Amino acid sequence: MALRKTSQELAPLHHPSLPDGQYDIYPAFPIGDGKIDIGSEALADVLHQHKRVVIDGYVGVLWDLLREQITAAFKARGVDAAWVDVRSALLPEAEINALIAPFMGGADPIFGTRFTGTLANFFDMNARTALQPDDSADISILYGCGAALVGWDDAFLVYVDVPKNEIQFRSRAGSVVNLGAREPTDPKVMYKRFYFVDWVALNAHKAALTPRIDLIVDGQRPDTPVFTTGEYMRDALVRMSRSYFRVRPWFEPGAWGGQWIKQRIPQLPQDAPNYAWSFELIVPENGLMLESDGVLLELSFDFLMYHDHQAVLGHSAERFGYEFPIRFDFLDTFDGGNLSVQCHPSPEFARHHFGESFTQDETYYILDCGDDATVYLGFQDGIDPQAFRTALVRSFAEASAVDVEQFVRAFPARKHDLFLIPNGTIHCSGKNNLVLEISATPYIFTFKMYDWLRLDLDGKPRPLNIDRAFENLHFERQGARVEQELISKPYLQTSGDGWRLIHVPTHPVHFYDVRRYEIDPGCAVEVTTDGSPQVMSLVEGTTILLDTPQRRQVRFSYAETFVVPAAAGRFRLVNDTDELAMVVVGFMKNGHA
Repeated sequence: MALRKTSQELAPLHHPSLPDGQYDIYPAFPIGDGKIDIGSEALADVLHQHKRVVIDGYVGVLWDLLREQITAAFKARGVDAAWVDVRSALLPEAEINALIAPFMGGADPIFGTRFTGTLANFFDMNARTALQPDDSADISILYGCGAALVGWDDAFLVYVDVPKNEIQFRSRAGSVVNLGAREPTDPKVMYKRFYFVDWVALNAHKAALTPRIDLIVDGQRPDTPVFTTGEYMRDALVRMSRSYFRVRPWFEPGAWGGQWIKQRIPQLPQDAPNYAWSFELIVPENGLMLESDGVLLELSFDFLMYHDHQAVLGHSAERFGYEFPIRFDFLDTFDGGNLSVQCHPSPEFARHHFGESFTQDETYYILDCGDDATVYLGFQDGIDPQAFRTALVRSFAEASAVDVEQFVRAFPARKHDLFLIPNGTIHCSGKNNLVLEISATPYIFTFKMYDWLRLDLDGKPRPLNIDRAFENLHFERQGARVEQELISKPYLQTSGDGWRLIHVPTHPVHFYDVRRYEIDPGCAVEVTTDGSPQVMSLVEGTTILLDTPQRRQVRFSYAETFVVPAAAGRFRLVNDTDELAMVVVGFMKNGHA
C-alpha cells in the first residue's frame, strides 16, 4: 500500500543547493555541526543506552513501521527488547466516538468545534496504569501517541513528530488513522477530526512534554528517521526566538488555482494541475527545519511557541498565548479562476460555534497581477439582502449562474494595493492575481456563498455556507463606504538615507497593521520590533539581507516570508543588490482591543 498520496516529493534528507535568488522551499535554521543523526540503526544505538524508553509522538506516525525498523536494528545487535503498545489502553472505539461527537459538527463537511478535553480522555485509566515495563528484557519500550501519560517517569523520553502536510498526504493514502480510530475514513472527514479534535488534544500534550523531551525524531521519511537531542532542539528554539525564523512552506492545488507559483518556483512538481495556495506562514500547519552538516530535521512550529511564546510575541503574548496570530499565504489565480464569493465569521460566532479564540480577519496584498485582474469587495450601493439571498439559493438549487456584480462591487487590482477584509465582509479575488494574504491566523473558516458553478478537483460540488454567511455579513459595507473603509490609503510615514517607510493602514477591526520598506540599491534601514513580531516578505527585488544582533547576514529571496520575533529588539534590512527592494511587514498593533 502506498504510504502517501501527493505529487509532492518527501522533503530531502540533505538541503539542496540553489542558485542565488531562487525561492527556497526547504529553508533551514543552522544549529551547528554534528548535531543531527540519521537512520534507525543510529536511533537504536541511542535507545540501547537506556533500560526504559518511552516513545511518544504525533498522530500520523507510522508506529508499526518504526517499531519494525528499530527491532531489526536491535536484533542485529543481540538486544532483547520488550515493546508495550499504548494503543492497547485506548477506550473502545465506540466510546471514543461518543466522546468526540459533540465536537465533530455532525454532517457538516468542514466545520466542528475545538475539543475541550485532554488526550488522557482517550484512554482507560486502569488499562493505562497496567502497562508496565518488563525489566527481564534488555530494554523496555512503551510507544504510541500518549505513551508519556502512563507514568514511566524515569524513562528516556523520545518524541516523534510528523509535519501536518505529511499527515494529510498519508491520510489521503489511507496509511494512517485518526487518534483512537481503527481504520482510515474519507480524507476530508479525517482532516476535520484532525483539526478540531486530534491536533487540539495532542498539541496540549506536546506543550507539556516540550521541556523534558530527551530526543526529538522527525518521522516524515519512513525509512530514514532523523533525530537530535532535546537539548539541541531547545537551544535552537531559544536562538530562533531572539533572531529570526522562516517556516517550511507547502503548496496545494485547488479548483481555482493558477500558474504563477508553478512557474516561479520550478523545483515544485510540474505535473500538478496548478498551485492555488502556498502556506507561507500558516503556523498551525507549518514546520521549522533545523540543519546540521547539511542534514535537515523538521519539527512543528508549535514547539517554538511552547518553549518561549513571550519572546516571539512580545506585548501580544498574554492575549494570544501559544497561538501565533499573523498569517501570510499566497492565493494564485494567474490563468486560473475566481475564488468563491465568501465572508468570514464574527469573533463571537467563531467562539460560540467553533471554539476559536479569534477570527479570520484578512487583507489582500497584491504581489502581482495581470492587466485585467479584479478583486470583488463589499456590496453595491442599495443592496437588497433578500434579493441577493434568493439569487444564491436559486443558483445552488438549479445550478444557475449569478450575476455577481449586480450585488458585489468589483475593483481593478494593481501591484502593491491592499484590500481590507474585516470579518463579515463579502469578498473574493478574481483571476490573474497573486495575492499575498496578510491575515489573522485562523484559516479554514470561510463561508462560501457562490462558487461560479465549479466542481472541486475530485469532480464534486464544493460545499456552500449561505446560511452561516448571512448570519455574519455586514450589509452596511456598500457603495462609497467600500472605497473609504476597505481599500487602504498608503502614505509616506518617514524616510532616511536611501529608504522610505510607507504605512499601508489596515481597518480598525484588524489587530495587526501593515507597512512597507522601500530600500534603494546599496542602502539599508534600521528597524525596531517595538515589542511585536515582524512578519516580512520581499515583494519587489531579487534578495534582501537581514541582520539581527544575534544572527547576521541571512539572505532571503523574492516572495519568501520570514519573521523577526519581538525579543530580537532591532534588526537591519540591507539591499546589497542593484535594484529597488520592497519589504512588506505585518505586525501587531500595541493595545488593540
